[in-house]
Amino acid sequence: MNETIGNAAAHDLSIWGLVMNADPVVQAVIAGLVLASIVCWAIIFEKILRMVGLGRDMRELEAVADQGGFNGKERSKIAQAVNAAVVSEAREGAAADEDQNDMRMRFERAMRGRLKRELKRIEGGLPFLATVGSAAPFIGLFGTVWGIMNSFTSIARAKDTSLAVVAPGIAEALFATALGLAAAIPAVIAYNQFAVMMGKRSEGMGAAISVIAKKLARSGFSQNKAGGAS
Repeated sequence: MNETIGNAAAHDLSIWGLVMNADPVVQAVIAGLVLASIVCWAIIFEKILRMVGLGRDMRELEAVADQGGFNGKERSKIAQAVNAAVVSEAREGAAADEDQNDMRMRFERAMRGRLKRELKRIEGGLPFLATVGSAAPFIGLFGTVWGIMNSFTSIARAKDTSLAVVAPGIAEALFATALGLAAAIPAVIAYNQFAVMMGKRSEGMGAAISVIAKKLARSGFSQNKAGGAS
């Protein structure tokens, strides 16, 4: 009995010790969750910068809408892409009897299509956050269940149910669930926040594009009035 207690006391109960003494399956789960968490935080920091830039893009498009058209000095990639789209649409020409409404619809459709492609590029990484947020707790729970199964098997072999013998194995197993939650909680919060911000930015830029298309059609925009863009 004293030997059993001595072995339990010698068991390393630090986080590193729990990981190193865990079952290989639990170790694989822990390693996967740590890697997923690192990737999630990298995506979160990258999206924060993207959202700041997207806010500037929206304000620039709103400024273009206020001034009635592009001047060729736009700095944001989205404003330049939208400008290129409307210029490309104007180059295709229009029927001599085309009215302002048809012209506005063509311009708006072209600009919205380009905006959608640009936003699609910015959205990269968000599905990963959603996947980690929904799957990480269950992966951690799998590691916990597996670890507890092994712990009970070891208890049965040792024929000793003292807390000193049971606690290390249970702690190793529960650590997987803790990591799953640590990876999932920031991922879910970040995904929801970025999704809301993307929706607001998209709505704001869509409204600006509608105003721009209307003003360009009203002014008789053509290839020769392309706002200095090439």
